[in-house]
Amino acid sequence: MPATPDSSETPGGASAFHDLSAFLAQPRVNSLALSADGGRLVAAVQNLSGDGTRFVSGLWEIDPAGEREAVRLTRSDKGESGPAFGPDGALYFLSGRPGDADGDEGEHEGAALWALPARGEAAVVARHPGGIAAFTVARVSGALAHTAGLLPGAADAEEHGRLRKERKDAKFTAILYEAGPTRAWDRDLGPEDPHVFVRATAGADPVDAGGQGAGLEAAGDAVLSPDGTRVAYTRFTVGRVPDENRTAVVIADATTGEELHVAGDLVHIYEAPVFTGDGTAVVCCRLRFPTYDEPWDGTLVRIDLASGEVDDLLPGFDNWPGGTVCSPVDDTLFFTAEEKGHSPVFRRDTDGTVTRLTASGAYGSLCVAPDGRTLYALRNAIDSPPRPVRIDAASADQAPVELPAPGAFDALPGTLTEVHVEADDGFPLRGWLVLPEGASAERPAPLLVSVHGGPEGTWNSWTWRWNPWPFAARGYAVLLPDPALSAGYGQRNHERGWGQWGGRPYDDVMALTDVTEARDDIDATRTALAGGSYGGYMANRVATSTDRFKAIVSHAGLWDLRMFQGDTDVPWYFQRIFGDPLTRPERYEANSPYENAAKIRTPMLVIHGAKDYRVPVGQGSALFQDLQRFEVPAKFLYFPDENHWILSPSHIKVWYETFLNFIDHHTLGAEWRRPGLL
Repeated sequence: MPATPDSSETPGGASAFHDLSAFLAQPRVNSLALSADGGRLVAAVQNLSGDGTRFVSGLWEIDPAGEREAVRLTRSDKGESGPAFGPDGALYFLSGRPGDADGDEGEHEGAALWALPARGEAAVVARHPGGIAAFTVARVSGALAHTAGLLPGAADAEEHGRLRKERKDAKFTAILYEAGPTRAWDRDLGPEDPHVFVRATAGADPVDAGGQGAGLEAAGDAVLSPDGTRVAYTRFTVGRVPDENRTAVVIADATTGEELHVAGDLVHIYEAPVFTGDGTAVVCCRLRFPTYDEPWDGTLVRIDLASGEVDDLLPGFDNWPGGTVCSPVDDTLFFTAEEKGHSPVFRRDTDGTVTRLTASGAYGSLCVAPDGRTLYALRNAIDSPPRPVRIDAASADQAPVELPAPGAFDALPGTLTEVHVEADDGFPLRGWLVLPEGASAERPAPLLVSVHGGPEGTWNSWTWRWNPWPFAARGYAVLLPDPALSAGYGQRNHERGWGQWGGRPYDDVMALTDVTEARDDIDATRTALAGGSYGGYMANRVATSTDRFKAIVSHAGLWDLRMFQGDTDVPWYFQRIFGDPLTRPERYEANSPYENAAKIRTPMLVIHGAKDYRVPVGQGSALFQDLQRFEVPAKFLYFPDENHWILSPSHIKVWYETFLNFIDHHTLGAEWRRPGLL
């Protein structure tokens, strides 16, 4: 007898995954900060606001020894985020809450930089008209740098504030673009450009150390050398033609703003700079920008401050590194990289030897103890939300020690395993498989195939937006496949799928689906498929290629690639990898699901946010219109105020409800239930 989606019949009883309200109310640990002496560890933790309409972040003290329970340090309606310690023990953070000296709560817009001393009350350290986007603290000197915007013509924050007020009073919102991108993900770029402002001490006047250009993702990349004399940041550079748009790493004098070194060229993207422990060099990620024929490739490089020489630190390392931190005592580096369904922590020794420190899970927010012998990080996995852990910097393939913190789940409504199969070109494929409680040969579970975004992504970590466990609580097995183009399987996996979004990756998804459906605990007659972003594209591609699935859900999916490339926020990138649609239309014609719209027979749920600039909403609207035109059973869940991701708690809840009810109806034969308020 097939497994039922009725949670009341699920062995083990109800959990937070059976109740979406309880799932949304779960605390979420987001980032870590370690004090200069290694004695204090602080985490930013999100919770639902009192009215349940948004997520609010607060700061919690975590015991590095793991002996005491976590203690909440801050609480406000605006929330606190981005914690970092100064060398004197002061805890800095960003918050939009009013300060004691503020007369009117609405007087200041955006976040200010605050400092909470070891003893005493928090106070505002820096404000900027429109708010501060990010900040950094020099490890030894305590100098501060923050990233904030300046309007064209503004020489400093004061003039910027005056111009902002003039625009606001005139109800003036127009922006004049003369070059470069105009949008990023869910926001219009400009009219402000991000700049880095450095303060030699907490009370000193800020010095503009340089602009970051139109920076699509650059605002959080500024870092200070340990002594505070140098600042490094990512700058987006508009090319002579759009195809030459790139990001570079700038190293500047923190006092004068004079540019000392710029690491940037037309072949690579440079990003995420960090200073070495002695401040004599900067380490950053360098990505080889893809071409029509070659995919992305990445490594870590070292930029010597004396000579400007750039050295590759990971020659031959087959996956793309990130999340780099430097030991404060020597030239040892620690970084993360995707690897076969995980994202371990790696150590690079001074002789170039690379050692994997963790055996399983995905890691982020790395912090190094002052003696370089211990790491703290957030570990998460498909079956675990982010949890603070302690890692021995010397031991290979270890299981880190988890530290008490908010946000742990009591139990999961199922188990996690893996599936493996060989592709038709001989490449070994793998994916995660979530099995609901009670799935067996006697009670085979219906299957949901969930395709990740990217496409250079991977299923290796916890996600709150595409979490498989609410589906397991409803009785579904969930396959999380990593097809061609997925990260963590070496450069060969990118090469084998390059230029054929709907070709090799599609074949791999089908091969992993086949081997999963062949299991005796899976009901192959009741299978659905879904995906978001590139996964949404794959959902559309599947819908036009096969009728083997009972239902398909396409979230923010690409439908007509020719129309898409001119409307997305990064058209130059897609034209680079797909070609000029006027002179080289082959990949658009071969990979656009739109070309085969008349072949769709499977009921589809289309989901899209109006403020999505990466995959503009016209893609979802056009798909829905074509589904109606060809009389395919379809629904369109439209969010006028959401973007590429669905972020507000009430919308997340209705996203899950609509998704689950739709596949229940078409896959299991359940009566369609329209979620409340829709």
